[in-house]
Amino acid sequence: MPLRGLEDAKTRLGAELDPEERLELVVAMATRTLAATRDARGIAGTVLVTADPAAAALASTFGARTLVQRLPGLNAALREARAVAEGLGATAVLVLPIDLPAVSPAALEALLADAATAIRAGRPLVLAVPDRHGSGTNALLVSPPTAIGPAFGEGSLRAHGDAAAAAGAVVHAHGGPLTFDVDTGADLLVAEAGAGTGAPGGRGAA
Repeated sequence: MPLRGLEDAKTRLGAELDPEERLELVVAMATRTLAATRDARGIAGTVLVTADPAAAALASTFGARTLVQRLPGLNAALREARAVAEGLGATAVLVLPIDLPAVSPAALEALLADAATAIRAGRPLVLAVPDRHGSGTNALLVSPPTAIGPAFGEGSLRAHGDAAAAAGAVVHAHGGPLTFDVDTGADLLVAEAGAGTGAPGGRGAA
């Protein structure tokens, strides 16, 4: 689970939320995600990669391990976290951002069940949750963990699919509630209307 920092996250919402409101929203989303990964059956543990001591402290209250990010960039941070998971014996890794308002133990268990049905003997598995625009990746499950590297950024869904095909992996798309994320002001408005989370400051924050 990558989280650059509680105060640094979601800066693109600066036009809609003041710094205190944005911080409250980020903490609420991180709390929801950490609780979901803790409680979902089938997830053995959570590794939060961050450079923020406050985020690390929050993660520790949910029993998550924390990795201090050393290298710049999201994909480099995820490779660091993957190495930690491998060292703990992980047979698969799930990259999960904090900005999925409908994340829940049930949603994660549905994703894991879908992955289990997609597994083919002797072949790696790459399961991606596309964003609602069909170009980004909202979550990524890879088994074994090093079957492909993370390729988050513009056009990441296609990049992950191309890497999976090159690796001879089974490629599977998972739909459902995790296809919605909060990245822009427009996304925030949809979330406030009932997609899973509200903005802080009297807007129904969880």
